[in-house]
Amino acid sequence: MTYLLSLLDKSPISERSDPERALADSVAYARHAERLGYHRFWLAEHHGSAEVAGVAPEILAAWVLASTDRIRVGSGGVMLQHYSPFKVAESFKLLAALAPDRVDLGVGRAPGGLPQTTEALQARLDKSAPPDFAALAEALEGHLTGDLARPLPRVAPRRILLGGSPESGALAARLGWEFVFAGHFNGDPALIEASLGAYRAGGGQAAALAVHAFAASSTTAARDAVRETRIFRITLSDGRAVNVRSREQAESFARQAGDTSFTIRETHPHVIAGTGEDVRAELDALAARFDVTEFVLDNPVSDGTARRLSIELIATGARRAAA
Repeated sequence: MTYLLSLLDKSPISERSDPERALADSVAYARHAERLGYHRFWLAEHHGSAEVAGVAPEILAAWVLASTDRIRVGSGGVMLQHYSPFKVAESFKLLAALAPDRVDLGVGRAPGGLPQTTEALQARLDKSAPPDFAALAEALEGHLTGDLARPLPRVAPRRILLGGSPESGALAARLGWEFVFAGHFNGDPALIEASLGAYRAGGGQAAALAVHAFAASSTTAARDAVRETRIFRITLSDGRAVNVRSREQAESFARQAGDTSFTIRETHPHVIAGTGEDVRAELDALAARFDVTEFVLDNPVSDGTARRLSIELIATGARRAAA
C-alpha cells in the first residue's frame, strides 16, 4: 500500500543532554529523514517544559530549512490561540519566500503548556473573552491569501489543521486546509472515523493520521524502549481537558489553574513498536482501515541515535515490503 511518511519532532531533551544538543539532534534527525525520503518534517510547540527545547517552531523551521534541501518543513503546530493571525501569516510567508514550495503551516488549538505559560503568552489579551479558535483560523487564512501580510511568496505555505475531533475535521474542510488527526493522543477508532468522516463530508481532500511509532533491531527491543510511554489526561472542573506527559505535569496544571476538583486519567497510548517490517505492516493496516495516504510519525524515544535508527528501519521496512 502506498502512503507518505512524515515526522513530528519535539526536540526532546534526554536526562544526559541539554537544549543545545537536543536542537542539534533535531537538525541531524531532519537531514537523516531527508536522505531516507520522508515527506515532511514538522516541529512541535511546547512551552515551559524541561523535557523539550521546541518552543518556537517557526524559528527552528528556518534553521532546518537552511540545513536541508528537499524535505518539506513546518510547524506541527503553531498554537494559534496565543498569537496574532497576522503575525503568523507574515512569519510563514517569509519562510515560504526563503524556501519556495517547502513550507508547511500546521495549526493546533491546544495550549502547548501549563496555565502559567498560557497566561504569559496571552498577557495582553482580554481574559473575559477567550480566543475563538475558528475565528482565528479564518483570519489566518485571510491573511495568507490576502496582500496585507507580506512578503508575497511565489508559493504560499501549505495549511494543515491538527485536530482530534469531528469539529476540527469540519473546520479544516471549510477552510480548504489539509487535516491531520492526532491519533498519537487519542487512537479511538470510532473518533478517528468520525473526524475523518466530517472532514471528507465537508469536501476535504488530504487527510493524514498522526501515530506514535518506534522501530528497533528486534521487536522485543522496540517494545522495551517504549514500555513506559504514558499520557495523562487532566480534566478540570470547568470541563477543560489537556494531555500531558507525566502525573506531576497534570497536578501542576491543576495547581496553576487554581482547581482542586479535577480528575487525572492515565493511559498507555498505543505505540506502533517493533522491527521496521512490523511497523510497516501496522501502518498498512491503518491506511486500509481509515483510507489515509500519509502518516505523521511521533517518536516517543528521546535518544537521538535511537530515533535516527528508528526512521531508517521504518524506511527500509517500507522498501522491503514494496519489493
